[in-house]
Amino acid sequence: MKRILPASVFAVLVFLVALNLRPVMAAIGPLYPLLQHDAQLSATQLSLLTTLPVIMMGLAALAGPVLLRTLGEARGVAAGLMLLIVACAIRGLTHSVAGLMSSALIAGSGIGLIQAVMPALIKRHYGTRAGTLMALFTTGIMAGAAIAAASSAPLAEHSGLAMALAIPVLPALVALALWLWAVRAPAPAQNRTWPQIVRCQRAWWLMVFFGIGTGAYTLVLAWLPPFYMQQGWQPQQSGYVLGALTLVEVVAGFILSALIHRFRDRRYPLIAVLTMILLGLIALISLGGSYAALPTLLLGLGIGALFPLSLIVTLDHAHSPEEAGTLLSFVQGGGYLLAAVMPLMAGIVRDRAESLDTAWMIMAAGIVVLMVMALRFKPQQA
Repeated sequence: MKRILPASVFAVLVFLVALNLRPVMAAIGPLYPLLQHDAQLSATQLSLLTTLPVIMMGLAALAGPVLLRTLGEARGVAAGLMLLIVACAIRGLTHSVAGLMSSALIAGSGIGLIQAVMPALIKRHYGTRAGTLMALFTTGIMAGAAIAAASSAPLAEHSGLAMALAIPVLPALVALALWLWAVRAPAPAQNRTWPQIVRCQRAWWLMVFFGIGTGAYTLVLAWLPPFYMQQGWQPQQSGYVLGALTLVEVVAGFILSALIHRFRDRRYPLIAVLTMILLGLIALISLGGSYAALPTLLLGLGIGALFPLSLIVTLDHAHSPEEAGTLLSFVQGGGYLLAAVMPLMAGIVRDRAESLDTAWMIMAAGIVVLMVMALRFKPQQA
């Protein structure tokens, strides 16, 4: 960097960048009826607007070590924001099936690039505060999702579908300008090699854990609004439910960032948040559309804490900034490829059945698996 920015200033910058990493996905669910009408999307095609970005996030993360060696951390973040700007511009120009799918691929590449290099930058310059900054980074991601989920349907009704799809370009432009002003590109770092990571059994456990947990996030992000529309809710109402859930996720992220330093053994908070997700899925199945507050609260608190916790646990197993970048690339890359299956599976279920309950039940079984896995994550065990 031009200078080592004060942690508080860098935290604001990290949060602003993170705000841009989910709106292109979170806006899709509440816009489902309009996308069905204007772009003639089936449920499976709609799921691809979440699945394709998640796949590209995984592939970009897997390429993280190469990207860190070639682009470096600071330029990687800038390049990711540029890709998001291009994706939003395409959606503003066309919402054809081809335009939506291509923009999903481009946006996913940008998101994955940022998520692959930002943790290494945090670990390098702010190692003692890495846990707090990572929690703030993931909280910013969820805050951006909340804003997009709550505003997309009203914005589309007022200004049209193209505006609702393109509006995330504005915060991306602001974040890019501030990033280029505050941060310069240091020399690319040498990273721990892939063979070393691949031979580490714990890295595979972390990758599977992150993938199943993120699958819960992407499933809810893509299919909670259509689920409530299926129960008779209006699109704006269903968007507000997703917005409320993601706001709860933001609160959970802030709580986690304030308290995580008290838990050297991360297994205790992991089991607690997984229990909340499991209870939230059970409530979603049993209550249907009759009462949204309880599943919204439980899922929001659980998912909002699990996402940053998964990354923090991964960082705990890295002993240097270089190793952090490579390990997180492996964990996020393979994990996002696993997570991409959940919204696609739900779309296929929705095209073939009247209810999404099967998707929620499969996810609940995955959460039980995570509870068993979490018991293996003892402190300082590599």
